[in-house]
Amino acid sequence: MSTSETSRFVRLRVEMVLEITDPDALSGTALESIAAEYGEPGGEAAEERVRAEEAVREDGAEALASLVDPFDLVSEVPGVELAQASWSSETVDYDPDDPDAWDLDEDEEGGEEDDETDDVDEADDGVPHNG
Repeated sequence: MSTSETSRFVRLRVEMVLEITDPDALSGTALESIAAEYGEPGGEAAEERVRAEEAVREDGAEALASLVDPFDLVSEVPGVELAQASWSSETVDYDPDDPDAWDLDEDEEGGEEDDETDDVDEADDGVPHNG
């Protein structure tokens, strides 16, 4: 591809640190989303549904990742179509009072991040993430 063909594609990197203030509400919402996605229990994707439900019950980061959809972030932006997306969530040690806790240059020093991207409706860990 020439530069003129590839210049229309943009990689947007967003990093956030979120505080889970109500783990029960978060996992409950994630479970509702999974139920809506898979329909009645016992269908063709029963095993996948059980795995997804277990993940969001055990880990707030998984529950959050299952509810965040990159398509929702850009779907209302005129002139933009989401080509591919990848997202994940992890529990981190974070001190909001530490001025060095948010180092935006951290990724640059460590080299390039993994450039692989998943399709919009797949997640890094195989658990469906509301896409």
